[in-house]
Amino acid sequence: MNVVVVESPAKAKTINKYLGSDYTVLASYGHVRDLPSKDGSVKPDDDFSMVWDMDTKSRQRVNDIAKALKDADKLILATDPDREGEAISWHVLDILREKGALKDKDVARVVFNAITKTAVTSAMENARDLDEDLVEAYLARRALDYLVGFTLSPVLWRKLPGSRSAGRVQSVALRLVCDRELEIEAFKSQEYWTIEADLRTAEDKPFRARLNAVNGTKLGKFDVPAEADAKAIESAIKEGRYTVDSVEAKPAKRNPAAPFTTSTLQQEASRKLGFSSARTMQIAQKLYEGISLDGETTGLITYMRTDGVQIANEAIAEARNVIQDDFGEPYLPSSPRIYKSKAKNAQEAHEAIRPTRLWRRPKDVSSALDDEQFKLYELIWKRTMASQMESADFERTTADVITEGTDGKRYTLRATGQVVVFDGFLKLYQEGRDDEGEDEDSRRLPKMTKGETVGLVKLEPLQHFTEPPPRFTEATLIKRMEELGIGRPSTYTAILTTLRNREYVRMDKKRLIPEDKGRLVTAFLESFFQRYVEYDFTANLEEQLDRISAGELDWKQVLKEFWREFSDAVGETADLRITQVLDALNELLGPHVFPQPEDGSDPRACPNCEDGRLSLKVGKFGAFVGCSNYPECRFTRQFTQEEGEDAAKKAAMSTTGIELGIDPDTGFPVLLKQGRFGPFIELGGTLEEDAKPKRASIPRRIPTDEVDFELALKLLSLPRLVGQHPESGKDITAGLGRYGPFVLHDGTYANIESFEDLFTIGLNRAVTLIAEKAAKSGGKSGTIKELGEHPTEGGPVNVMNGRYGPYVKHKRTNATLPKGTEPEEVTMEQAVELIAAKAAKGKKAPAKKKTAAKKKTKDAAEAAETA
Repeated sequence: MNVVVVESPAKAKTINKYLGSDYTVLASYGHVRDLPSKDGSVKPDDDFSMVWDMDTKSRQRVNDIAKALKDADKLILATDPDREGEAISWHVLDILREKGALKDKDVARVVFNAITKTAVTSAMENARDLDEDLVEAYLARRALDYLVGFTLSPVLWRKLPGSRSAGRVQSVALRLVCDRELEIEAFKSQEYWTIEADLRTAEDKPFRARLNAVNGTKLGKFDVPAEADAKAIESAIKEGRYTVDSVEAKPAKRNPAAPFTTSTLQQEASRKLGFSSARTMQIAQKLYEGISLDGETTGLITYMRTDGVQIANEAIAEARNVIQDDFGEPYLPSSPRIYKSKAKNAQEAHEAIRPTRLWRRPKDVSSALDDEQFKLYELIWKRTMASQMESADFERTTADVITEGTDGKRYTLRATGQVVVFDGFLKLYQEGRDDEGEDEDSRRLPKMTKGETVGLVKLEPLQHFTEPPPRFTEATLIKRMEELGIGRPSTYTAILTTLRNREYVRMDKKRLIPEDKGRLVTAFLESFFQRYVEYDFTANLEEQLDRISAGELDWKQVLKEFWREFSDAVGETADLRITQVLDALNELLGPHVFPQPEDGSDPRACPNCEDGRLSLKVGKFGAFVGCSNYPECRFTRQFTQEEGEDAAKKAAMSTTGIELGIDPDTGFPVLLKQGRFGPFIELGGTLEEDAKPKRASIPRRIPTDEVDFELALKLLSLPRLVGQHPESGKDITAGLGRYGPFVLHDGTYANIESFEDLFTIGLNRAVTLIAEKAAKSGGKSGTIKELGEHPTEGGPVNVMNGRYGPYVKHKRTNATLPKGTEPEEVTMEQAVELIAAKAAKGKKAPAKKKTAAKKKTKDAAEAAETA
C-alpha cells in the first residue's frame, strides 16, 4: 500500500481512480501550517529560525495521513510542480517526521504537469527526492514577506493612522498604480493639427492620405500647432493638382504569439473575455484539476502557474498533426516553432499553459463545460495551436502624393495600407491589444502608378490633443509587473486582491484607481523607505530568490543582508514626528490634494479664515485636510474633492437622486442615490402611508456608471424567494449582504460564488450550498479557525461563525469581520486589531443602547481601518 498526498480533494479523487486500489490518495487542502500572525514567528537573532503553527483542521488532516501510513510501505508527495507545491510537501514531510510516522517508510516526490492518467502514471515511475533548493527559496520568500509585513506595518499604524498594512511586493505594485495617477494629474494636454485628404484614383477608387512633409522635410507631430496654421495650409493646397510621386510595396511577415504563461493568459482573458485575474485562475484551476469526460475525470489543461513558454515535443507533434488535418499543408511550418521567454527573471522550469491533448478540440468538450470554462479552454486551445502555425504574409504599400501650394511650397501627402497575402495563424487566432485604436496600416490602398493624377474630394484639417497615459487595467498592471520582474505567476492575483481588499485601489470601468489611503501609504513609503519600494530593488530581490531555488545562493545569507539594512531603516523612523510625516506628504501629494485653481490663487489658502494654510492632517480613521489655525479655525474637508461631471453627478445622487426609470409594478421612479455608506437604489415612493421607501445597496464591485435600470430593478427585487427547503418546508431566500451574495435558510447563511448567480440560483443548488455550510460550521454557529493565544493578553483568539455572520472572539470581546474579509484568511494581526478597536469603543459607548446597537456593524468595519 502506498499513500499519496496532493493538495485538493478533487485532485485526490481523480488520481486515486488512475492509480487503483494499491494507493490511498489524501488531500492536504493546501498548506498545512504557516507562520503564526504574531511577533517573533521569524527570529533573525536565532539564525532566522521559524515558528510554525497548524490550525485544528490541518492537524486533523495530517493525523489522517499519519494514520494511513501505519499500514503503508511508501509515502509519495505529489503536490503541485512549483515552489509552493514543493513547500507543501516539505511541511507534510517535516511534521510526519516529528510525529515518528515515517519509520521504515520510503519517501518519494513526484511531479506532473497535467492531471491525466498518462501523466500521473508516468510521474510515479520517475520519482525523485524533495528539492531542497526550492524549499529554501520558499523559506526565504516566506521569511522576507513576514519580516517586511510585521516590521513595516506597525510603523505605518503609528505614523499614519488609518493605514492597513504594507507588503514587500504589494507596496511596489501599489506604487505603480499611484505613480501612473500622478502622471495623469501632471499631464498637460497639447494641441496639434493634421491635414487629411480624401482622394480618388483615375479609376475612381477612393483612398485617404495625410500631410506628411513640406519641401521634403517630414512634419513633426506638433509642427502644425494651431487652427490658423492648419487653415493656412488648407488654403494653400485646396486648389492644387495632386500627382502620385511614388508607390512602394514591401512584403512583411507577422509571427504568432507564444503559448500562454500565467501572465499572458490573465491579460488575454481580460481583453477578450472580460475576466478578472482571479476569475481566470479559478476557471483554469478547474480545467487543470479535471472535467468528467465519458465517465472519467480528465485534466484538460496543463499546470496554470508558470512563466515558461515552451511546450513538450509530443504536444508540438500533436499540434502539427491537427494543423495538417484541420487547415492543410500551407498552414504548417516546415519545422516546429521553439519559444523562449522575454520576461525579466523568467524561470523556464515549466511548460506553457496548453491543452493536455491538442486533438481535443473545443467543440468536442463543449457539452461537458459551462460557458466560462468553454470560453477559457477555447482561448487556450486556439493560442496553443496558433503558436505552431505558419506566419501571416502581408504586402505593405506606401503611396506619396505631391502638390504645389499657392505659397510656393511643395506638399507631400502619404497614404499607407496593407493587404493580407496569406492569413497563416490569423485564420485561427489574433492576439488582443490593450489599445484598440484604428490601425491606419490595416486600410487597403487601390492600385495606382507613379505620375498618375488623382482627384481631391475633400480636404479636412483635424484638431487633436495629446492624451495622458491610461490607467492600468488588471491585465496591463500584471504585464508591467512581469516586465519589471516584480512578483511571480502564483502571486499576481493575490497582489491585486490584497490591494482591493485593503481598499488601497478601486476598480472603475475595469481600470485601477488608487484610493486616497493607498496614495498616502505610497507617499509615506517613498519618503521614508524609498529603497524598499523601488522597482529595481524588488526585482533584484526576486532574482536572488530565483538563484536560491537554483542552488546558487545561500538563503540565510540573503536574509542576513536584507535584514541588516532593513532593520536599520526602520530604526531611523523611531523618532519620526507626525509633523515630519505630514510635511513630506504635503510635498509629494501637493498637486493631488491642493490642485492649482484656474485663477492662479494660492491652492493652500484656507477659504474660511484670512491667514490659515491648508495642510494634510491625520485622524483616527485616516487623513483629511484642515487649517493651520485650528482650533480657532475649524475648516476641514475630505482628502480630495470631486470636480466636473463626477462632482455634479455625486451632488445629484446626494440630494434628489438620479432617475433610472419607472418601476412597472408601482409606477414610482427608480432612483440612484448616494448615502453615508455609499451608493444605493431607492424606490421613489411607497404604497403604504408612513412606510419607508424600499432601498437596495449596490455591491462595491459594481461602479455606479454601470448601474442601469435593469440592474436596479433586480437589486430592488431582493431578497428573492428561491423555494421551500424539501426537509423543513421553510423558505430559502437569496439576498445580498455585507459579505456578498448569499442564500438563507432558517438562520443559516451560505455564500453564492458570483453576483450573477444571485438572480438565477435554483432550489437544488441552494439546498446543496446550505448543507455544505451547515456541515462546515457544525450548524448555525461554531469555530471557523483557531488563531492561537493572544500575543500580549493571553487567551485563545478564534474566528467564529455567528447568526449574523463571522466574527473574531477573545474572552468576552466579539468583533465583527469587516466587509469583504474571508473568515478562513483572517490572521492574528488582523484579529488583534479588530479586538483592540472593539474593546476601545466599548469603553466609550454612548448611553443610548439602541444607537450603539445600530452602529455595531459600522464600528467593526471602521475598527479594521484604525491604527
